[in-house]
Amino acid sequence: MTTAEARAVIYPDSDGEPLAETQTHVWVILSLLSMLSRYLGERAVVFADQFFYYIEGNPRARVAPDVMVVFGIEPGMRRSYKLWEEGQAPEMIMEVTSEGTREMDWGFKKRLYEQIGVREYWLFDPLGEWIEGQLQGYRLDEDGVYRSIKNPVSEVLGLRLQPGMGRLDLYRLDNGEKLLTPDELAQELIQKEQVLEQTHQQLAQKEQELLLERQRAERLAAYLRSQGINPDEIGG
Repeated sequence: MTTAEARAVIYPDSDGEPLAETQTHVWVILSLLSMLSRYLGERAVVFADQFFYYIEGNPRARVAPDVMVVFGIEPGMRRSYKLWEEGQAPEMIMEVTSEGTREMDWGFKKRLYEQIGVREYWLFDPLGEWIEGQLQGYRLDEDGVYRSIKNPVSEVLGLRLQPGMGRLDLYRLDNGEKLLTPDELAQELIQKEQVLEQTHQQLAQKEQELLLERQRAERLAAYLRSQGINPDEIGG
């Protein structure tokens, strides 16, 4: 394909479709985007429901993974992901699946991600509609074939995945720390603000007590002086 031909091809950034089927699916996707972005920082770029084009010159050759993690590329925002431009296949893709997307997620997408070389592919069923235990993962073996992951651990991310109804909790393998969802982060911030306010109130109370104690001491010293007694000599 010539440069002029490449420029002539239009790769849309959106198809106008909703982010996900239900509010539960939307919440899970956005929570995963937030948690993984904070956890990985500049080590990787995390995408959510953005077009992933995998064949140059063919704008129909695209998918929109619910969550996609790519290592080894420049940090920053992208309107879409073009495999031939970045030169790096995603390391991990997760589809927040449902009965309605089951065939596509478990069939076409699984085969596609395997062929592209996506190291880990996860299917999370937040409503428990078709996956027993709600979570199923696949990892490429040495022959480039997907094998089922027995334990809910992502080697790519260094995280343990714990599914629940309507949520997917993530725990770091190095220290066991739980990654917080946006709601949990907000609650933690509120709690920290409450503790800080209590600390300020306690300090203000201590300062008031010290002021009253100093005032009492000054009044006592003034009284002693009025009686001809030098308070500095008492107890000396």
